[in-house]
This record gives sequence, structure tokens and C-alpha cells, in this order.
Amino acid sequence: MIDFRALAERYDTPLYVYDFNRITEQYEKLKKAFSGRKSLISYAVKANSNLSVITHLAGLGAGADCVSIGEVKRALTAGVPKYKIIFSGVGKRDDEIEEALRDDILMINLESEAEMGRVEAIAAKLGMQARVSIRVNPNIDPKTHPYISTGLHENKFGVDIETAKRMYIAANKSAHLDPVGIHFHIGSQLTELEPIKEAATIVADLVRSLLAIKIELKFFDIGGGLGIVYDDETTIEPYDYAQAVLGTLYGLDMTIMCEPGRFIVGNAGWFLTRVLYEKVNEGKRFIIVDGAMNDLLRPSLYNAYHKVEVVGKSEEGAPADVVGPVCESGDFFAKNRPLPPTEPGDLVLIHSAGAYGFVMASNYNTRPRPAEVAVIDGADRCIRQRETFDDLVRLEKMCL
Repeated sequence: MIDFRALAERYDTPLYVYDFNRITEQYEKLKKAFSGRKSLISYAVKANSNLSVITHLAGLGAGADCVSIGEVKRALTAGVPKYKIIFSGVGKRDDEIEEALRDDILMINLESEAEMGRVEAIAAKLGMQARVSIRVNPNIDPKTHPYISTGLHENKFGVDIETAKRMYIAANKSAHLDPVGIHFHIGSQLTELEPIKEAATIVADLVRSLLAIKIELKFFDIGGGLGIVYDDETTIEPYDYAQAVLGTLYGLDMTIMCEPGRFIVGNAGWFLTRVLYEKVNEGKRFIIVDGAMNDLLRPSLYNAYHKVEVVGKSEEGAPADVVGPVCESGDFFAKNRPLPPTEPGDLVLIHSAGAYGFVMASNYNTRPRPAEVAVIDGADRCIRQRETFDDLVRLEKMCL
């Protein structure tokens, strides 16, 4: 059990808390599920990019799925071997592509023919051969929130099957491209297995058609997106996930790559905030806390549900909105939630905040970002200090 009161006393609030033992358990569940085949679990750094989180997973054997050159640098800094790092993302600058090639990472994931042309030109300039994969958009509805759907033609990600085939043929003929992998990712917070299986079937068929013309790929990258429980979702078991994908790969000897983020860290994290006071407007109850939308954006951005608990109080009370100090009506963590009466200083615990929490935080309203704390085998340690006002203005200059 994590003593959240003690952590709030030691580190103040608002505060992010991560259970590293839970992170280990989630990683090992996926690794075990794919143990029957050659596999690499590449952690999606965008979910939670704290260096200690990445270092912990690297120590377990994880690779890194990165969607910016900054994330590539984080992965290398945290000790992820370069041969386990993938650089994905729709828009990569020339200097970012060049840096990734010089770093000699496992592969660059291509999202368009235009991008392939840039990678080829830069590799030629450097006198190198770029290892690449191509992100295929299988046009499968992932049945998730539209903001995190990525597998339909209306989304900005990847290329259609025919374009992908044309790209592979061109890459295979190029002196400066080495097509080693294929990739698909249809969305995040996936809770239904069938769309994943459909997408894997389409992409596996493409791999077999490429093999028929002597283009042999080594890596079958199924992306990430496995959902977690925020409320009452029925989630996919890792074993069932693995079997659904592996069942499509008959006749293919490839390394399976999986890029989980939320699945590994989402339910291993909490956001802890303190009650300032309560307010009632003509019967409408508000619990005002010291955390805000700049600290945890998901409820405002996605209208996302997070379980909310008043630490030490289990009884239900009148429905209340849990809101922060930011000057926006969209600054809330929960709406119309039955919660016990609170007093100034009470602690409010927001669950399932380990993914897309701190990484999406900002300094809106000139608010310093929270500290981050890791709990490992019952011991706590600060893995990111709370920002100060001086941190916020350090790079600014006043023009007099």
C-alpha cells in the first residue's frame, strides 16, 4: 500500500506518484504473452517520458518507440540500446532524420512517400543506408475516441496498402534504403480484439505478397494501444492479444514488435491534489483543489473519466465537480461525481494518471509543473523536482 498522506507531506501537492513494481508487472505480462516467438517490447515513450521510467523499463529489456528526436535522445540517455529504438511520427525535420541516422538506431518508421524521399536523400548525403519500416494504414475502425484513432484513411497516419507496396519496391531498389520492417497502429485505448486481428491480417497478407517478389522483412510491428481500466471497461488480455496477432503470421518468420505505453504505465500512476475549499452556487457543489488542467489535461481534452477518491473518506456525498484554479471553465477533473464532504487540506487522489499525465502538462497561467515520485519496493524517491517560478522564466528576456 502506498501512503499518499506521507508522500503529500514530504513532497507537497499537486504530485504525480508512480508504482514501479506495477510497471514491472505490466511489462512482464506482455513479454510473457509473446514469449513463443522472437519479440521486442518497445515502450511508447510518449506515454510517460520520465528518464527514471524509461531507465527502469530498459533494465527489464524494453526497447523504445519514439515520436520525436527528443524522445530518441531520452531513450539513449536512459540506457535503451540503439538497436532497440524506433523513430516514428508523421513530420520529421531533415536535421532530425540526420541525427537519427547518425545515432544508428534500429529503424526509421516512414509515414509517406514524401518522407521516404527525404530519408533517402539524407542517407545518400551521409553515404549511409537507412533501415526503414513503413507504417501501413489498414483502414480499420478501432472503435475508440476519435482523437486517438489512427487506423482510418481519414487519419493523418500511414499509407494505404497499394502505396505501401509501391514504397517497398522502390526502397528495395534503392542503394540508400534498407526496408527491414512493417508497422501498423490503429489507435489507443483499444478494448476490442477484432479490429486488431483484422488489421494484423491485412498487413500480414501484404508481407506475404512482398515475400513473393523477394522483399523479405524482418520486423512485424503491431504498434500499441491496448486499453486499461479507467471506469468499468472490459479490457483485452495480453495472451489473447498475442494469439490473435500470431495467428495471422502463418508462413512468416519475423520478430514481433509491440509498442505499449498506456498499458504499462497508465494504472501504475496517480495524481494527488489537495482540497482548498468547497463552494456551492445555488445548489451546485464544487470541490476546488490545488491541481488544475495544466497538470492533468485528459479530462478537459478528451472528457476522459478518471476515478476520483478522497483519501481516508469512503462515504458518498452530494454530487460535485472537482475543479482547479485555472481561469477556464474547462478546468475540471470530474463532474457530478458523488463525493464525501471535504475540508481544506483533504487529499484527492485521481487514479490511472500514469500515462498522458505529466507528459501533457504545461505552464498555463504561469503554474509550475508538479513533482514526480517513484515508489519502488515500498521506498519513495523524487524522480523530478517541482518546478519553480525561476525555472519558468529562465529562458525569457525582457526587451526594455
